[in-house]
Amino acid sequence: MKVILKADVKGSGKAGDIVEVSDGYARNFLIKKGLAQQATPTAVNEANQRRKADEFRRAENAKAMRELCDKLKGTEVPVAIKVGENGKAFGSVTTAQISSALTELGYDIDKKKIEIEEPIKALGTYDAEVRLMEGVVAKIKIKVVPEE
Repeated sequence: MKVILKADVKGSGKAGDIVEVSDGYARNFLIKKGLAQQATPTAVNEANQRRKADEFRRAENAKAMRELCDKLKGTEVPVAIKVGENGKAFGSVTTAQISSALTELGYDIDKKKIEIEEPIKALGTYDAEVRLMEGVVAKIKIKVVPEE
């Protein structure tokens, strides 16, 4: 029996796949638990339309991320921190601070997507990476300045 999987099923396939399984497995497990539906011509057409729409959405998202990456490359992000008399910083610059500085510049980037090699604990310019999605990485400069 052909069924369309509604959820990922180990050993059978991923959600949206059309798979051939035994009648008993389909009726007694997959359909009964709501993990699949019978592959009627109408349901197959709907599944194909859904798959095409998902692929289009993914492609549009990837295109938008690449454009954002091109805009971000080489951007210098000023981050102000408290420093002592001798220029020693109190604490370190966090990805949350970098994220809020990017938001002020007009980029809405989640702090989890920002990677710094080592903690920033002094004034100066540092390199950081913004991983927007797999394969799309923008290198930015973090300019640490004293807070006024």
